[in-house]
Amino acid sequence: MSAQDAPAAGLIVCADDYALHPLVDAAVQQLAHSGRLSATSCMTTAPLWPRAAPALAELRPQLMLGLHFNLTEGHGGALPARSLGQTLRAAYLHALPRPELQAAWRTQLDAFERALGTPPDFIDGHQHVHQLPGVRQALLQELRTRYAPREMPWVRSTRPAGTLWRNPKAAVIALLGGWNASRQLRAAGVPVNRGFGGVYGFDAPDAAAYRAHMQRWLAQLRPGGLLMCHPASAAVPGDALGAQRAVEFGYLTSDAFAQDLAQAGLSVQRGPLPRLQLDT
Repeated sequence: MSAQDAPAAGLIVCADDYALHPLVDAAVQQLAHSGRLSATSCMTTAPLWPRAAPALAELRPQLMLGLHFNLTEGHGGALPARSLGQTLRAAYLHALPRPELQAAWRTQLDAFERALGTPPDFIDGHQHVHQLPGVRQALLQELRTRYAPREMPWVRSTRPAGTLWRNPKAAVIALLGGWNASRQLRAAGVPVNRGFGGVYGFDAPDAAAYRAHMQRWLAQLRPGGLLMCHPASAAVPGDALGAQRAVEFGYLTSDAFAQDLAQAGLSVQRGPLPRLQLDT
């Protein structure tokens, strides 16, 4: 396909944490059916994953499906679960054992492919752990070992779009691996998204407050960029994000979201993006 023949890229709107809880899964399915999502990233370590995965089959290929690599949620796996702080410390002290990291990547990718029958369209990380030192090198090794170039998933870059780096949390995420991982992935020929948005303190009390964040993100994002979100159809009991997931879902299902996309001159990407419309 030539550049002239390729479909125009839209904004990649990705809901994280599929299989974490039935309320998350219900939100993803509803938003995907209504054309409000481009992608969802799947937590294959979650106990619900084998039962939650089949509902995604009918949403493909319009919905891109990715692996949400997990080291911190406590669902088990090849490495003992650590808190995010413990994981960051271990990564920067080079104390995450490489064989165990390779086994974690292999186990979680195996679980994705066993349930869905194909490689993931893309890869990201729960709490962005995929971009950490050691973790990203293990990812690159697994990608090279596992996939031919034509099957290579793209990988989430957390490089802030435009001036979104001025948000302190977005800057910290990028400094903790977003910029370095993006450079290394591109140098290795692995495609990444064109800019990143959706970072905030999970502190928007209602849809209007979340909308104000969204309008700032949309003003900076461009086609081929990625907007992260964490919806659930109702507040998830005991979840770290509390009622915030339901706030996001309320906005994403609203006319206001469609109006804000149109105002920014953006549309929701539906279906896989050709490699030429990602950064390589």
